Order: sequence, then C-alpha cells, then structure tokens
Amino acid sequence: MAWLKFPVSLPKMRVTLSSLDTCESSFTPLVVIELAQDVKEETKEWLKSRIIAKKKDGGAQLLFRPLLNKYEKETIENQNLYLVGASNIRLLLGAEAVGLVKECTDAAMRAFTYGTRHNFKGFHDNNDDFLTMAECQFIIKHELENLRAKDEKMIPGYPQAKLYPGKSLMRRLLTSGIVTQVFPLHDTEALKKLEDTWYTRFALKYQPIVILEVWKRGCANMTYRWGTLVMKRQFEEPRPGFHGVLGINSVTGREEPLYSSYKRQLRIYLVSLPFVCLCLYFSLYVMMIYFDLEVWALGLHEDNESVWTGLLLYMPSIVYAIVIEVMNRLYRYAAEFLTSWENHRLESAYQNHLILKVLVFNFLNCFASLFYIAFVLKDMKLLRQSLATLLITSQILNQVVESLLPYWLQRKYFLKVKRKVQALKVDIDTTLYEKVLLEKEMGTYLGTFDDYLELFLQFGYVSLFSCVYPLAATFAVLNNFTEVNSDALKMCRVFKRPFAEPSASIGVWQLAFETMSVISVVTNCALIGMSPQVNAVFPESKTDLVLIVVAVEHALLALKFILAFAIPDKPRHIQMKLARLEFESLEALKQQQMKMVAENLKEESQEDGKKAP
Repeated sequence: MAWLKFPVSLPKMRVTLSSLDTCESSFTPLVVIELAQDVKEETKEWLKSRIIAKKKDGGAQLLFRPLLNKYEKETIENQNLYLVGASNIRLLLGAEAVGLVKECTDAAMRAFTYGTRHNFKGFHDNNDDFLTMAECQFIIKHELENLRAKDEKMIPGYPQAKLYPGKSLMRRLLTSGIVTQVFPLHDTEALKKLEDTWYTRFALKYQPIVILEVWKRGCANMTYRWGTLVMKRQFEEPRPGFHGVLGINSVTGREEPLYSSYKRQLRIYLVSLPFVCLCLYFSLYVMMIYFDLEVWALGLHEDNESVWTGLLLYMPSIVYAIVIEVMNRLYRYAAEFLTSWENHRLESAYQNHLILKVLVFNFLNCFASLFYIAFVLKDMKLLRQSLATLLITSQILNQVVESLLPYWLQRKYFLKVKRKVQALKVDIDTTLYEKVLLEKEMGTYLGTFDDYLELFLQFGYVSLFSCVYPLAATFAVLNNFTEVNSDALKMCRVFKRPFAEPSASIGVWQLAFETMSVISVVTNCALIGMSPQVNAVFPESKTDLVLIVVAVEHALLALKFILAFAIPDKPRHIQMKLARLEFESLEALKQQQMKMVAENLKEESQEDGKKAP
C-alpha cells in the first residue's frame, strides 16, 4: 500500500498525479468515487463538504481529494474521479462503530474498541497496518452509505433529485446519475500473491466444495478466525435503500428512517406474491410448449429417420435450456426490483426475501420438466436426455457469459488504455492515473448471489436424479474444477475489487441446500422403486414394493437427521471460546452495574450530608 500514498510536499521540477493541491497531510487512497462528466461545481462542493464534515455535523469526516489536480486536468483529460481515504485515528474509531472483531493478545477474538486498542494483537501507536485494506474500505463504505439528508430538500444544482430527512445521500446520487460508481481500489501487491496461489500455478489441490455437515464446521472455524462469527448484528443499521420518515429507533435510540411494517406486508402479499405466482404459471406454460416440441421432433424423426432428424431430437432440450437461462435472468431483475420496493429495513431481510423469490422460481423453472418426465410421463430415456442437455448447456452458457466473454472484453479495453497512457506527451507520473482508469472500467462484482444460485441448481441436477443419470456427477466435478479457476481469474482480472461484507455463515443458502438434499432422497427412492429391475422382484404385489420404498426412504432421512444432530455445527474449541466471551461480557456488565450502584450510593450519601444540620 505504500506506493499509493500521497507525498506530503510537491516536487519543484516535476508534477505528479499523486500530488495533492492542498496543505493538509497525505492519505492513502482507498475508495474511488466517479461523478458524471457534466456534474455542476456547486454539487461537487456540496458533496465534498458532506464527506469531510465532522460526524457531529452530519458528515462522514473522511478525506476527499480529486485524482487530478487543476494542472493535470488541463494537461491530460478532464476526469471526474475523486479519491476517498481517512486518517488512522478515524479508521480506528470507525472500526469500533461497525463492530469490527480483532484478535487480542490472549488469542481471543473480541470487538475492537479504541479505548482498549493496546490489548489487541499487532497494534502499536505508530503503525498504520493494524487494519487490513479490506477492513479500511469496508469502514469507508459504511460511512458513505450512512450519510443521510437532514434539512436538504434536493441535491444542490439538481432540483429534480428530491431529498427528505433520512434519505441516503449516496443512494440518491447513484440513482440520479450524478455519481456513476463507487468502488474500492485493488491492492496490487496482495493481488499478485493471490493470483500466484489461486490460479497461476496449475495444480490439483483441495478445494472447499459445498459438503453440508462438514462445511458448517469449516465455516465456523473460518468465520471465528476472521472475526465475523462474533460480530454483533442484532442492532444492524438500516440498509442504504431503506426509506421512511426520520424518527428515533425505540430500541437503539438512534435517529433513522422509520417505515410501517404493515405497509410492507401489504406490498408483499398484495403485489409481490401474486407476481411470483404469475411467473410460476408462465414457467409451466413454457414447459408445456417444450413438451409439444419434443412430440413434434419425435414424430418427424419417426416419419423421416435420418442423421439430421436424429440430431433434431436434441434441439427442443437445447432451446428449452437456453430459454430457462434467459427466463431466470429476466426474473432476477424483476425480483430485485420488487424486493427493493418492499422497503426492508435490514440488508439481511432484503437478502432473505430476494433469495426466497429467486429460489422458488428457479427450482420450478429448471426442475419442473424433469419431475414431469420422471413421474408423469415415466420416460427414463427422455429424462436422461433432458437432464444431460439442461446440465451441460447451463454449464457452457455460464462459463461463456460469466468468465470468457467479460475477460475478452476487459483485455481489449486494457490494451486500449495502456496505449492511450503511453502516448501522453506530458512530464507526469501516470501510475496512479492509469491504475484508476483501468479499474473504473472493470466489471462490478454484484456479490455471491449468482455463484450460490449456480451451485444450488447444479446440486439439484446432480442429486435429484442421480440414480437415473450417474454421469451428471462427473460433469459437475469437471465444471467445478474449471469454475474455481475461471472464477479466480474473473475476480483478479475482470472485476473491480468488491467491498468486504462480513458474514457469519452462508445464511439461508444452507437451508436451501439441506432442503434440496431431503427432496433428493425422496426422488431417488421413488425412481429406484419405479425401475424395471426392482419391479421385477415384486411382480404380483405392488403394495409391498411401495411400503419397502417408503421404509427405505424414511430410514435414509432418519440417518441424515441423526448425522446432522450428532455432528456439531461448531467444533468444541470454538464453542469454548464463544462461551468464554459470553462469560466475560456478563462479568463486565456486572462490574459496570456495581460501579453505577456505588456511584449512586455515593451521591445519595453526599446529598444526605448536605441536608444534615
């Protein structure tokens, strides 16, 4: 990070892009804010004043500087790019405000407080690397998102961009097109090390692939080590998109937007729920069209049997697989809009409602045709064909759309920017300018939602009908091997650096995968019971066959739940550390209460002494 720091004084003979047209001390640029090219000067000054203003005055109390100073803008190109940083003390206070958890000198993980900063491992008054770059960027993001309007009725210079008390300023600036993007800068040195260990060296090694009971234990170990397992999220602040009348939270006593839960429930049940049901109906309607195409292709092949008609038999499944992918993506946009419109206060509630909407539609859209073929048509040959086509087509489309195409487009842009910077005939240092210019055009990583969804659907294709098409597991392994490496390349070379999002687990996705595993046991037992080989054992009595299949299915489910109960979600040593932290918190609370009681008694005795003659 040292090479990104701004020098305190300006060199006399050479103008550098990292120099500041200011007398204030230098800072490390952590986050970039890009404004639209035609933004008015009064808007820029207002935004700057709100970002650098003190917290008590409603500001973020951060450092805010243009990427290019006045001379450099005239020399190179007018870029509305601004760098945001913070002093070391401001970051430490911000770490306390967001509830950041760090390792103490006794190896325990505790919430950081500025007053007890010397008790934390690696902290010294003269060091500035106690907080990682990702933690610093998370703190700055938190402060920017919590800049809220107070008395402003509109954004200065833009009467159409209305404001009201409690509205997130950064969200309004983004939706109004005044701010085009906000993103953290990559740590170049750390990124090179990550590339070297992640995908540059081709080696067969262990990868953390989605095994449910083992994953929960591994997840607990990692989140405790990262400090997110013990982060207090009960009093989570409102998400930036949440809006309402500014008021006082009755639990925390903080001033924040308030919105009636009754209105939210009306929006969910009167608008969102009917829309989801309508989309599910449309998905089933498209599925029936697919089966009509299958019948047409089969009839054409039987009437004019040839190589071409044989290939035509696969076309309905391929077309249907592409249609499924398109429908899933279109529905995703609609689900995001609806969930945002429902106006959930917490980010966790927003994510849970969004995931529920998307999972219900994707499950029906992707697997309804397979269930229909398996249990209504009872055509195992068509089931294998459809399953293979849907699985392979979705994997190929995801690899091309998510990795190969973005990487190719990004490489073209990189070469264009490098040639442009090299052609500049100016006596300036273009290192930081080129870095920001390259990163601002990178794709934006929208979070882990799509990655979890892709794995969830693949898990369904593999597990729901594994007894009919065992080769699906082989395709899944091959896809996961390439997916891990392509995702690594994508995160390092295609996407901007995402902001860190602390999490104690994979949340509702864990429940989704466990539900899928239960459904898989039922479907596989039913398919095995329907197979000709098993039916041949019970030629006379189908009742016995049904009873045996149900008994086996119940036994497997019982075994699954027994294992889930027997294997603790958290390892023993993690449980002990968490219990110790809880005990320490209770003891600290007792001591605080005793101190308050002692102070009250002292005050009462002093008052009694004054009243005595």
